[in-house]
Amino acid sequence: MTQNLEASQLSLNDVRRLLKLERQTGGSFTDFFSLEPLTDFEQQHLLEISNDFWRYLEAGKVSEELVKFLALSPLMRLTGFFKVPVVLTMEDSIPIEVEDGDTLIKGRLDILAVNQADAELAAAQFWILVVEAKNSAIDPWAGLPQLLTYAYKSLQQQSSVWGLTTNGRNYQFVYLTRGNPCTYQILPDLSLTDRERSLLLAQVLKAICKLQNVQLQLA
Repeated sequence: MTQNLEASQLSLNDVRRLLKLERQTGGSFTDFFSLEPLTDFEQQHLLEISNDFWRYLEAGKVSEELVKFLALSPLMRLTGFFKVPVVLTMEDSIPIEVEDGDTLIKGRLDILAVNQADAELAAAQFWILVVEAKNSAIDPWAGLPQLLTYAYKSLQQQSSVWGLTTNGRNYQFVYLTRGNPCTYQILPDLSLTDRERSLLLAQVLKAICKLQNVQLQLA
């Protein structure tokens, strides 16, 4: 009999056990990218995004939907995710199912960026970035089990994928790699409200967005 599980109810240990994921330690963003400096315009726009978010944060808890609207959307626009051939899709359009023997894990992605010029998701060639959003009162780490479950799905058709879990203020990137076993690596956390770490955040997002040029690696 199949056991149905909700990704949002799983612990990190549950996900590691069910999906046979192994954590790798260490590493930095420069191990993966040559990070480009931001232009003056990009830095100014980034500061405006940060200031806008601060205004809401100081007034109280920022909801998950506002996190997407105030922080994620402008950040992804600034760093190239709104440009062809990248296509963004939201949670109401992608049910995710990951099977492991007699266990079925279900959930819905918050945001998925794919390389697909004609916007036909069913034929999407490459998952660029998987995003799990939380409200500002929740630690981004709380979103790791869901994020890893959703991102793991892409390893059936490509060799690696980037994931991001955020509460609008803090940003935790994860890099998953297909293998035996599949592995995930947690990168240093970044912050929209800290000047230096916000600059690095924008640089990393720009670098990940350029992965749209990576070709699908079939199993």
